[in-house]
Amino acid sequence: MLAPVAPVSIVITLLGWLLSFMIGYGLLEAAVSGLDVHEGIYEAGSSLFTLGFASSRRASLTAIDFCAAATGPIVVGLQIGYLPTLYNAYQRRETQVTLLQTRAGAPPWGPEILARYAQVGLLDDIGDLFHGWEQWCAVVSETHTTYPVLIHFRSPKADRNWLIALLAVLDAAALRTAFNPSQPQAQTRLALRAGFVCLRDIADIRGIPYDADPHPDDPVRLGYEDFLRGVERMRAYGYPMERTAEEAWPHFRGWRVNYETLAYRLARDIDAVPAPWSGPRRTTLPVWSPLTPVDRRPMG
Repeated sequence: MLAPVAPVSIVITLLGWLLSFMIGYGLLEAAVSGLDVHEGIYEAGSSLFTLGFASSRRASLTAIDFCAAATGPIVVGLQIGYLPTLYNAYQRRETQVTLLQTRAGAPPWGPEILARYAQVGLLDDIGDLFHGWEQWCAVVSETHTTYPVLIHFRSPKADRNWLIALLAVLDAAALRTAFNPSQPQAQTRLALRAGFVCLRDIADIRGIPYDADPHPDDPVRLGYEDFLRGVERMRAYGYPMERTAEEAWPHFRGWRVNYETLAYRLARDIDAVPAPWSGPRRTTLPVWSPLTPVDRRPMG
């Protein structure tokens, strides 16, 4: 039901601008002539939409009519001109989100990413995933602050969402860092940094307050019991852990404190799919958990 909200808002914005210009030019025409407000708006609308069914021989009104006639096509042209730019930015964002579905299911979840990589023996290549999402964060940070309406553009399927995908990757990176300190950390830490910087850039454009320098020991809203359920999912599919859950929890929490508050706030604002570890929503819906595929490799 929320899928068409963002596209419809663009149309409403265009209509709002045109209506505002028509009223504004109508008031100008009424102010410099003997026309009443209704007649002024009537003549302004005729000029704004270049229909020309209403005109006046007064020189003062002719100048305003010319301005109105130029304004209408310019506003419509600018709006149409931005549509390909918006669509290209949306398409670039959704390509990576769709690719994540094969790695984390739908909706994505941080522990599920690591569980699936362990299940198929691809943990040595997980750095490529974090590198790709570091670049994705840079693109989204630039496009979604330049065109904030993209924040509300939703994925074609209800169980996919760009914010939930980002949160899942950040949780996977934080888990990887917390449980496997001996593994290469460069791409993992860069992805984490790029992720919460991206969220902060979006928060700045929306006027959402946040702590720019949280302490690693600050509390998080994710409970320890929920954390243990995620760890159990990873362990069930053979993810190697150098630390126990109790030892890894402070390290994971120290990373999550950088992005959890903003991710939860934005997920509530856009009513994202209710995935695990993603906070409450405005609507009361059950949490959707991804299903790990059954290992179908031959046993002979």
